[in-house]
Order: sequence, then C-alpha cells, then structure tokens
Amino acid sequence: MGFLDALKSIAVSSITYLILISSLSQTSYANDDKPTAYEMLQRYNFPIGVLPKGVTGYDLDESTGKFSAYLNGSCAFSLEGSYQLNYKPTIKGYVSNGKLSKLEGVKVKLFFFWVDIVEVDRNGDDLEFSVGIASAGFSVDNFEECPQCGCGLDCVNGRVRNVRTNPFGVSSF
Repeated sequence: MGFLDALKSIAVSSITYLILISSLSQTSYANDDKPTAYEMLQRYNFPIGVLPKGVTGYDLDESTGKFSAYLNGSCAFSLEGSYQLNYKPTIKGYVSNGKLSKLEGVKVKLFFFWVDIVEVDRNGDDLEFSVGIASAGFSVDNFEECPQCGCGLDCVNGRVRNVRTNPFGVSSF
C-alpha cells in the first residue's frame, strides 16, 4: 500500500467517522426532547389544568423533585365567580407522585385576603388544595383543561364553568 492509498483510506475513514458522529448526535438530541411542563405533571399523576395555559418552560431536579415553572407574566382569573386565583411569573415547589409541596407563587382569594396555596395532594379522583390553615377538595375532572389567564375556563362566551366539589364537600376554603 502506497502513501497515497494510505492517505485516501484515512480521509475516507475520517469522513465516515464524522458522518457517523453527526448522525448519532442528531438522533440523541431528538430522543432527549424535554417533555412539556404539562406532560411532566401527568407523569406525577396530576391533571394538566393545575397550571394555566402559557407555561413557557420549567426546571426540574428529578432527584429532589424541586421544580420551577415559568409564565410570561402574572396570571389571574376567576373560577365559578367566587374563587380568584393569581399565579406569579415563577411558580416553585417540590413534586412527587400525587403531591405538590412547599409551593410558592400561587394565591387564592378568600373573602378579602389573598393566601398562598402551599400544597396540592391527589387522593384518588380528588385534589386537595391547602393554604396551611384550611384546605378544600375538588374533583380531578375540574382540571382536565388548563385555565386561561384573564378568563379562566370559559373564554369563548364569557362565563365560567361550574366547579364540582368532592363527594365529602369543601372544607373551610
């Protein structure tokens, strides 16, 4: 084998190697697509409607469950005319199967006061929302769709759909 033949062989090998590495890195990137925040909620046994429409991204440390979800700005809306909710641009907390804890960035208006929702627990077909001193349970069916900032769940004709409570009623919320 002459010098030119060896050089050609090295060049062909190098080009083949570069093509192979390039195609593998593209395949790897396609398989590593990050799920949306809504898909991630579903992986932890929560319905997508726990978050409003418009989440632009999130961070999650899967080893600790610590997360941050990001909106373009603050988000406020009413449900059933009596529950007013407010989301800050960043929502933080910890997620595990069926539990959101140490929440920051979500408030509900009770009477004349805004209070933080600090925990959400899934118990079968119900979600229980805790503000620390009180909690309320609602059917998971209420969270099948994401509320929209400004108008909640019924933005087409300006009225809000009724929210179903759990069979045991609502406690202090």
